[in-house]
Amino acid sequence: MTEERPTMDAVDEFDDLESMLQYFLEENQEFLSWLGTNVDNVGDGTMTMSIPYDEKLTNIRPSADADEQGDLHGGVAATLIDTVGGLVLRTAMDDPFDVRIATINLNVNYLRPATADLVATADVIRVGGSVGVSEITVESTAPDGETKPVAIGQGAYRVFRPE
Repeated sequence: MTEERPTMDAVDEFDDLESMLQYFLEENQEFLSWLGTNVDNVGDGTMTMSIPYDEKLTNIRPSADADEQGDLHGGVAATLIDTVGGLVLRTAMDDPFDVRIATINLNVNYLRPATADLVATADVIRVGGSVGVSEITVESTAPDGETKPVAIGQGAYRVFRPE
């Protein structure tokens, strides 16, 4: 399956870069769309994406109180880290849509259970000729109402530039 890549001309069809990336995620990334992934903010060298809490994404907790929300599966946070970690690299490139990016290495450290929406902020550490690195923090609102980091990660990505 070939994926249609946006062109710089496509930017003109949208109000902002966030809207354009959201459209392309929804049209070309069925798994991310199924998760409800949202592009919240795109800046120079930074990007924020989120996945809303959904019970279908939780771990099974047979002893949990019926009123208590389950914890989101760690794979949801890892998916968000991988996705935003790769996409943020495009914000540091002259032509962000003229490259392909593939994950080389992904490191995820879980800090606490996530029981609400996930919000991931990624920052570019470095983009070289063929490899890019980003750092990501995922936050969620804890049962006490305070927003706290639930996972941190770092990704290394292969950047395939046109020849």
